[in-house]
Amino acid sequence: MHAITGITGQVGGAVARELLSKGERVRAVVRDADKGRAWAALGCEVALATLDDAAALTRAFDGATSVFVVPPPVFDPAPGFPEARATAVAVDQALRAARPARVVCLSTIGAQAAQSNLLSQHTLMEEVWSALPLDVTLLRPSWFIENLRWDIDAARTQGVIPAFLQPLDRPVPMVATADVGRVAARLLMEKGAGQRIVELDGPGPVSPDDIAAALAQALGRPVRAEAVPRDTWEALFRSQGMCHPQPRIRMIDGFNEGWIRFAGGEAVQVRGTTHLASVVEQLVG
Repeated sequence: MHAITGITGQVGGAVARELLSKGERVRAVVRDADKGRAWAALGCEVALATLDDAAALTRAFDGATSVFVVPPPVFDPAPGFPEARATAVAVDQALRAARPARVVCLSTIGAQAAQSNLLSQHTLMEEVWSALPLDVTLLRPSWFIENLRWDIDAARTQGVIPAFLQPLDRPVPMVATADVGRVAARLLMEKGAGQRIVELDGPGPVSPDDIAAALAQALGRPVRAEAVPRDTWEALFRSQGMCHPQPRIRMIDGFNEGWIRFAGGEAVQVRGTTHLASVVEQLVG
């Protein structure tokens, strides 16, 4: 039995579907019963819990062979990352009580970075979960290619996509969520792996210019990337409703300056097989 958190999101859903396709039993951990009905129809057990409720999580993880932990996304965290700290503690308590054979925690590229940024939430959670007396895999995927979904309307209507990754021709590591799902499902089924870090990249790095070209091909019209000036980011993010934009700004700086990157060393390196064009065609379609 594999208990999957975040199952209603892209990655958790991809993991669950991959496991179901292999005949594995899946327990969908959801926040409310309505969100679990579609998964129950696919044959999943359903457990109700939020990732800051240790007691509910313990019940959700009880009897599971493996657990996939997807931290809830917090794009505008309060100073000190209290949301991530609460998640880390609750999940830690639940895993120590339930003691599954294997745990896979979704982290991120750059979790080892010393500079504080939006991804530091994962750094804090890794520090807690790596101390668990269990087989724990910290899965660090690169930038999700699917983030470009927010650019499709602008590409279709204006032929221009705003780019925060700069310079425009500089490629950065990117991976498709389908590959994350396949790799995470495999890791959940592996026995006796111990404590490890797995870094997951796509077939090749991707630049904003590459994304624009792929969108142009899929949409059948010219599309170009246009750099958003760095000195406008804070005002722009605040106008979009953010209260604490600095962590997001520093995350983008980290990709642009190169200090958010894979750690290498003893980490296991894995590459996905899904190319940019395939993701773009699916999203545009």
